[in-house]
Amino acid sequence: MTTTGEDHAPARGGPWWWDRRRGAVLDVGLALASALECAVEGVPFARDAGIPATAGVLFGLLAGSVLVVRRRWPIAVVLVTIAVTPAQMGALMGIVGLYTLAASELPRRIIASLAGMSLLGMLIVTYVQVRQDMARGDMGVGEWFVPFASITTALGVTAPPVLLGMYVGARRRLMESLRERADSLERELQLLAERAEERAEWARNEERTRIAREMHDVVAHRVSLMVVHAAALQAVARKDPEKAVRNAALVGDMGRQALTELREMLGVLRSGSDAPRERTPVPLAAVGAAAAAAASRAAEDEGRAAEGPWLSELDELIGQSAAAGMVVALSVEGEQRAYAPEVEQTAFRVVQEALTNVHKHAAGAKTHVRLAHRVSEIAMQVENEPPPEASSASFARLPSGGNGLVGMKERVSALGGAFVSGPTDAGGFRVSAVIPAA
Repeated sequence: MTTTGEDHAPARGGPWWWDRRRGAVLDVGLALASALECAVEGVPFARDAGIPATAGVLFGLLAGSVLVVRRRWPIAVVLVTIAVTPAQMGALMGIVGLYTLAASELPRRIIASLAGMSLLGMLIVTYVQVRQDMARGDMGVGEWFVPFASITTALGVTAPPVLLGMYVGARRRLMESLRERADSLERELQLLAERAEERAEWARNEERTRIAREMHDVVAHRVSLMVVHAAALQAVARKDPEKAVRNAALVGDMGRQALTELREMLGVLRSGSDAPRERTPVPLAAVGAAAAAAASRAAEDEGRAAEGPWLSELDELIGQSAAAGMVVALSVEGEQRAYAPEVEQTAFRVVQEALTNVHKHAAGAKTHVRLAHRVSEIAMQVENEPPPEASSASFARLPSGGNGLVGMKERVSALGGAFVSGPTDAGGFRVSAVIPAA
């Protein structure tokens, strides 16, 4: 994980307007040095102005100490510097004040105006001072030296702190911008990681639901037929031993098929699920790789599940129900053709689960299975008549978890189809589904 700008943000541990004690100590030290400088320079100023030296020293101390507020009011520091320039004091205060002003967040026009005023003031004061020195004979150079010395001194005192302050301010703003962008990127990556975890969890939940639905449709149908055959075997064991032997063979076949299909489902579940473990922080790249791996496993499992069953196996399915004593009539409309594997699988499972429900809730009832191949869709309907009372009493009652109809609706809806189920006016039950062919 990257270090965000919040980690770099200084904690406010200093007094008043300072963020840190180190800054406060630095400003107080600079203010003391500036006050001492201005106090020393106040002595000749007082002599030239004809005032007591004590007044000049106090004036210098007061003016130099303004540097302590340079971070809070840089404009005030520069204005004081410009004001004391004619007194030829405050060199340190002027340099530090201009640097702080240029490094601040103030508009550029204000910085340029104050820097220009400071430059002009220094230029005038230096020009007058050099002219006076030449008039007294302290300097034996030509007239050309006066403007040269004035311009050089003014630029040398004003330009370097302004340029340095502008550079430091631009660098500070750049660092803050980079930290903000790093914070934004960190938040985006965290959001992507959370979404990747949500997608992976959603994929796992969908896969568990699909496998549970497959196990219900496959195993419940086989077991229901086994229970029906076992009930018939119990009824005819003494009266018709040969029929009892056939029923026992059918029960064995059903059991072996159920075990085979259950083993296949458990193999998919074992290879596609992860054992629960304690969650630990992982890199974001690992989260994305895990999500991609989960999606890949889900795709493989879907491909494996899509290998069967097929609509061509409906005759065998109905034959198994007929062998269990159910009267089933199959009618097919339209020209039979090949569909996508998931379409054929869903259509087969709907018919299978509907027949299983008839075994559970309407044993012995006559059932009609209708399959219609249309231009852009395939429709199926399983409808049973009311079960005969004598017949229903002879069959074992099978438990129901109420998941069959829900699973059928989920399968059909996942392919964009329509599913309807409910009792009929005659007292039976009807299951209808329409699935798009594409």
